[in-house]
Amino acid sequence: MDKPRLGITMGDAAGIGPEIIVRALEQPCVWEACHPVVVADARAMARALAQTGSALAMVTADAPKDLVYVPGTLPVADIACFDEGLPAQGVVSARAGAGAYSAIAHAIDWALSGALDACVTAPLNKQALHASGCPYPGHTEIFTALCHAQDTCMMLAEGQLRVAHVSTHRSLRAACDAVQKARVVRVAELLFDACRALGVSHPHLAVAGLNPHAGEDGLFGDEEIKQIAPAVAALRAGGMDVEGPIPPDTVFAAALGGKYDGVVAMYHDQGHIPVKVAGFTYDQAAGGFGGVRGVNITLGLPIIRTSVDHGTAFDVAGKGVASSESLVEAIGYAARMAACKAQVKPIE
Repeated sequence: MDKPRLGITMGDAAGIGPEIIVRALEQPCVWEACHPVVVADARAMARALAQTGSALAMVTADAPKDLVYVPGTLPVADIACFDEGLPAQGVVSARAGAGAYSAIAHAIDWALSGALDACVTAPLNKQALHASGCPYPGHTEIFTALCHAQDTCMMLAEGQLRVAHVSTHRSLRAACDAVQKARVVRVAELLFDACRALGVSHPHLAVAGLNPHAGEDGLFGDEEIKQIAPAVAALRAGGMDVEGPIPPDTVFAAALGGKYDGVVAMYHDQGHIPVKVAGFTYDQAAGGFGGVRGVNITLGLPIIRTSVDHGTAFDVAGKGVASSESLVEAIGYAARMAACKAQVKPIE
């Protein structure tokens, strides 16, 4: 194999996942970077081909090793999870949630066995996932559990901006409690390794504060004094080039301008908002997002996993108008990391 073999999961079949996969595989840059394996129910992909009017010819097999990779085709490792018919598009469905989980589980198994060099995930719906009986709230938690990883975190990337999160899918009140020295240190170390895996030889990192003005010397909270500043000191003592805690209202603008190679964010929205402001473009005339860029990467796994940085977009599912920009970007990131065999390892 002269190119990495990437497993691209279909996501929630009631959403835009299948159609953005079709649109992505129509692009020559994807085939130049990798051998794509669409991990999906072939019937869901056939529907997407029809709805997009794509000229791609679908080829199927039971496993990645049995597929032939030729530009102009849609290579599908058929997991056949919709024997009772496809779930309706645009609505939350337990069957769609179960299908999304099945695709992820198959892709993880193949990646752990070496049949795939990386996994790229299309969006799923958390309500549908929950309705299916899945005990995990999202992709990151599924990959962490099924890969038996000890420490993982989410990194979002768009252009110069790379942001790793101390916590993600929990309430804001619980997220504040999660800001602990040991966790900040681990996330920073994972981010450091990820930056090197992406070609940054000497990463310069920033650690955001939790509170306004990074606490203002304890005036607005003491998490910076008790947890974050000691974590930064420990990282520096270990030889890493790290600054912080830095007020969160300025650190992301500095990173976007190139001052930092990565930022450690303290909670979900603190990290997600700047990346999505940088990568999403809203078209007022069209009444929707005209451009959607940004990549979600899970750090700390024994395998490579990247993803789109957007949801299932039920409102436009099946209309053939969804943007594949973020998926193409996620495929590019996965191919780069797989090609150089730069897997970020969990901290022992």
